[in-house]
Amino acid sequence: MNARSALFDVYGDHLRTRGGAAPVAALVRMMAPLGIAAPAVRTAISRMVRQHWLVPVKLEQGAGYRLTPRAERRLSDAATRIYRSELTSWDSRWHLLVLDHITDRAARDRVRSGLAYLGYAMVRDNTWISPRESGEVDALLENEKVRAERFLAEYDGDVATLTATAWDLQGLGRAYARWLDEAKALVGETSGECSDQEAFVTRSRLVHEWRKFLFRDPGLPAELLPADWAGDSAARFFDAEAARLLPGASRYVDACLRLLGESP
Repeated sequence: MNARSALFDVYGDHLRTRGGAAPVAALVRMMAPLGIAAPAVRTAISRMVRQHWLVPVKLEQGAGYRLTPRAERRLSDAATRIYRSELTSWDSRWHLLVLDHITDRAARDRVRSGLAYLGYAMVRDNTWISPRESGEVDALLENEKVRAERFLAEYDGDVATLTATAWDLQGLGRAYARWLDEAKALVGETSGECSDQEAFVTRSRLVHEWRKFLFRDPGLPAELLPADWAGDSAARFFDAEAARLLPGASRYVDACLRLLGESP
């Protein structure tokens, strides 16, 4: 787990609901039990400022950093997908994007990576589909100055074949099965009584690995998934363990925010 990823995790999982800001000293304390040293934390913060994810602020406890509106939107959307808190039934319609040709390779790669993160799959050159529309598409395309035509459509064919062609569901299913085995081993060490710090560390690692599925799993409706989908059992385990560890992890975060004597 690198410092930048760990900071995204702690802001998204804890600080976003605590005002979105924290003193540097508190961030350093939170990262320490994850094996991330103070210089690495400060370097990661500087990078996140340059990338417009964080802005420096003066807090009562000292110098700190707050999420930008862009970061708040991204982390809020990520939390919705991680905890599946706003899933609605599917209306059998597909959202289509037909992009203008992108001549710059770097911009093309950024758009492709961004659309994949938002749950879209490329079915033809410059043509992308998703069963659900993402509110972040406009910002992504505007930032890259890419024009797109948009359509709502129903597929006149076998949706299972379309889905299997657009997304690697077999590979994704295997990834969920591997994650579940590794997650059971991880949380086994804290299945009984554990300290607040141990709960924070275990939950942080659990959420960190689960969050990686945001880049692979488009959040397809149940109608489009295979029977006995491995992601379902993985999600049930994640939900149960994340909830079990949350009280202790929250107490640890609150303690780090309170204890601001000498800076580490």
